[in-house]
Amino acid sequence: MGESKGLVAVPTMKGIGSSFKDFGVGLLGGVLFLIAYSLFGGWGILAAPLLAGSMIKGSRGETMALMAGFMLIALGVMGGNSTSSNGTSSRGVM
Repeated sequence: MGESKGLVAVPTMKGIGSSFKDFGVGLLGGVLFLIAYSLFGGWGILAAPLLAGSMIKGSRGETMALMAGFMLIALGVMGGNSTSSNGTSSRGVM
């Protein structure tokens, strides 16, 4: 019988090293995001993920750009529909 790979395994030094490298790349991407956001002001929300995603090469950079775009829309929509604790909209009255 063939062995199937499970979702959970015993940690190995190679696996820990790979995860640590991914963690470091994520930190670098976050720093690049914050720098671009502070440099470009209001346009930073668009420029920052594009810059970070383009500077980190390979699938990691692609993933950063993809997730940044997703989070921009998801949090923007969710943040725009917020209500206060008494159930009224926090956007104000027209």
